[in-house]
Amino acid sequence: MSRRLERVGEELRAELARLLRAEVADPRIALVTILRVDTSPDLRNALVFWSRIERAGGPAVAAIADGLASAAPFLRRRLAQELPLKRMPALEFRYDAALEDGDRTLALLREIADESAK
Repeated sequence: MSRRLERVGEELRAELARLLRAEVADPRIALVTILRVDTSPDLRNALVFWSRIERAGGPAVAAIADGLASAAPFLRRRLAQELPLKRMPALEFRYDAALEDGDRTLALLREIADESAK
């Protein structure tokens, strides 16, 4: 990936995070973290990787995905207004379970450490 694509991806990630926090009112996507944005070389498409902040009673991953899909046209319009790009990529959201997997791994390691300390 070129340096320009990395820079554009980071700008998209930062602005998407701001928009989700400040301007999107959908409760399904209140606790979403944007991890990274990969753009195609022609900037026609952007793949947005996200994760959720787990909370008891929070929305399911499928509900969050539906909320992001329904907010995508609004987000694309707002990004076009905020960022100086000739072409605003179409947004596709994809769930990334890496953070949750890492939390589970750390919990298991703590359990093992607690058992061995006994």
